[in-house]
Amino acid sequence: MQTQSVAEDIRDAFGSELDPGQQSALISWLSFTGTFAGVRGTTHAIKDGKGPFKNLSIGGEHLHHYMWGIGMLAGVGAIAVRGDERLRRHPVTAVAYGVGLALIMDEFALLLDLKDVYWAKQGRISVDLAVGGSSLAGSYFAALPVIRKVARRRVKDHGHA
Repeated sequence: MQTQSVAEDIRDAFGSELDPGQQSALISWLSFTGTFAGVRGTTHAIKDGKGPFKNLSIGGEHLHHYMWGIGMLAGVGAIAVRGDERLRRHPVTAVAYGVGLALIMDEFALLLDLKDVYWAKQGRISVDLAVGGSSLAGSYFAALPVIRKVARRRVKDHGHA
């Protein structure tokens, strides 16, 4: 008997354990978590002058990444209002929602105070930890049916997890 790889087990469990709404939720959480982590890393690299990344400006005005997030959420909203069910549950829609929300949440202090306090020490670490922790928890709980199915299959096939 040939056993499947972990990736094949995950793909099978994703399809069999999650309904389309749960699949969209998991994809959104994972997209949010990955984007938030990636944006944090990229902004730190820009601040430290490392890597190929630079701030994007037009006419001397910095374009904050929350703008791209608002645009993405506007597109997802249009699909929610007018799109058919296939578009609403499409993985690209779920990715756009998670990415857009992470881009906005990363600059939430700027939107809240309407001041560019992105690098202010007060609260930045706690915000990073809170958003990062909640995104990891949300991803975990959304993925729990998949994780359980993969663990059961691994135990069945190999006698251990």
